[in-house]
Amino acid sequence: MRQLYGLRDDASIARELNRPVASVRRMAEKLYPVGNKNSPWTAQEAVELKKYLGATTPEVIARILGRGRDEVIERIVELGRIKRGGAWVRDEIAEFKRIFGTRTDEDLSRIFGRTEEEIRAFALKHALAKDKAFLRKLRGEAATKMPRWSSEELDLLKREYPTRSNLEIAQNLGRSVKSVVSKAHHLGLKKSTERLRDMGRENVSLRYQDR
Repeated sequence: MRQLYGLRDDASIARELNRPVASVRRMAEKLYPVGNKNSPWTAQEAVELKKYLGATTPEVIARILGRGRDEVIERIVELGRIKRGGAWVRDEIAEFKRIFGTRTDEDLSRIFGRTEEEIRAFALKHALAKDKAFLRKLRGEAATKMPRWSSEELDLLKREYPTRSNLEIAQNLGRSVKSVVSKAHHLGLKKSTERLRDMGRENVSLRYQDR
């Protein structure tokens, strides 16, 4: 619950945990009682704010951080004024690639302290695109539910997950990478040592290409 709350909506958390939405909301109230801190922001709180920025509402962020909604909004506005230049570091690039598809360019600008023009240019350089589900959400369209996993799909996932890339598996199944990763995590599947080693080499190669 702590891992998902604020990063996923209540309905998807409920599906993931196999619980009613009302139960998820009650647990959120228990884990994150309403607070109203009146102290300077810590560095860790700033990191947490960026983690949830764009993934949920200011009200939820305020609950997680134990601060007032108006204070959170004020802090978000302040982030929009912070801009820095220079090269992107490795961890920053990895985080950018991970969240680009599910955040607006405006929110990404605040999170990484870059202009929106820099955000779009960097995304174009790495051939990144917004998730289709995220775009539907921005347009106010109803979410498209993926069909239940069939026994054949589950067998393929269990067979290929240890040695194949998540993108390849997603393409074979006609599902999103996010769906593949979520189901694999739910089933307790792990990548093989050899596959992890290959992924490490691929990441190093990409890092030097970026340079």
